[in-house]
Amino acid sequence: MTPKRPEGAGAVPISVESPAPKPPKRPPLYAALDLGTNSCRMLIAEPRGSQFRVIDSFSKSVQLGAGLEKSGLLSRASIGRTIQALRVCQQKLKRHDVAGMRLVATEACRRATNGAAFMARVRRETGLQLDLITPLEEAQLAVVSCAPLVSPETDQLLVVDIGGGSTELVWIDLTDVARPQRRRAIMRLHGGFEPGIAGKEPVARVVDWISVPLGVATLRDQFRDVQDDAARFALMSWFFEENLMEFAPYKLEQSRKGFQIVGTSGTVTTVAASHLGLKRYDRNRVDGLRMTSDQIDTVIRSYLALGPDGRRLDPRIGLDRHALIMSGVAILQALLRCWPTDRLSVADRGLREGMLYAQMAAAGVLATEENA
Repeated sequence: MTPKRPEGAGAVPISVESPAPKPPKRPPLYAALDLGTNSCRMLIAEPRGSQFRVIDSFSKSVQLGAGLEKSGLLSRASIGRTIQALRVCQQKLKRHDVAGMRLVATEACRRATNGAAFMARVRRETGLQLDLITPLEEAQLAVVSCAPLVSPETDQLLVVDIGGGSTELVWIDLTDVARPQRRRAIMRLHGGFEPGIAGKEPVARVVDWISVPLGVATLRDQFRDVQDDAARFALMSWFFEENLMEFAPYKLEQSRKGFQIVGTSGTVTTVAASHLGLKRYDRNRVDGLRMTSDQIDTVIRSYLALGPDGRRLDPRIGLDRHALIMSGVAILQALLRCWPTDRLSVADRGLREGMLYAQMAAAGVLATEENA
């Protein structure tokens, strides 16, 4: 006898779905783009405690200022290269849902007679709105970006940003600020450099700042007609020093104790990579490295010994940097000749990092160092 089938055996079972876990809410993303005389660089990052984490980046040597020193104009070829790079940046910005962005242009667009027309064309063809910032804001952003590298023991700080078309120097007195608060005090300088204005707590005092209209590209172009490599280097270094005469700390005797120079630029990071013997660049080894003046001098002498052809083939320098490295180290040598320090702190950071810190601080998404 066939067994009786249980009642309800053919019913379709009711599916029970476990609720899908909601993905964790992602912190807001912020973008910063720096269009300089030589390079176009962008970072997209999310806040992480008192710092930020980079999600995406872009860097390209566009040589926007090529020929600017002679003609006063951004050339058609330079504009074409730059707009191509900016299209890539626009695609990255579209792919990421950024909460805020800051896109800036600096010295090349400030000096070129067709700079405004170029920026209008960028907006038409890419949809990107570039802000033309002043040398003062450029210096403020460079200072903010370097704050994490400042030692609590530093009483007097010189921040140097060697760009393609200009070099910014900022002298900061930290003696009135308690040592644990010095980095935080420097971060607040993105709001202004007004010296001697105190708020509710002691402030970092900007003694003086200067924007020298000489960077790695513009200084090189000044001495293109000098054929001898060593002579050209010496002339560039002394010429740059002559442009520091009106910078107040140049005229005053400074104490070696409690003094720190922080240098931010492709020149400084390239010298650091050469000192470390890196054939492939490693930001983790370079950013924050402290080099002695003797170590820097050894690298500069090795560059001179290589000559133009040797520098072109040196993997530590790279194809994008070889034509500009000697004007950059000429500036660096002049700075080390002027001020009483035997060490330089290397910063692989600059305007982009400063813009990210400023945006995130304004949005209140960065933790203070005490709470991070």
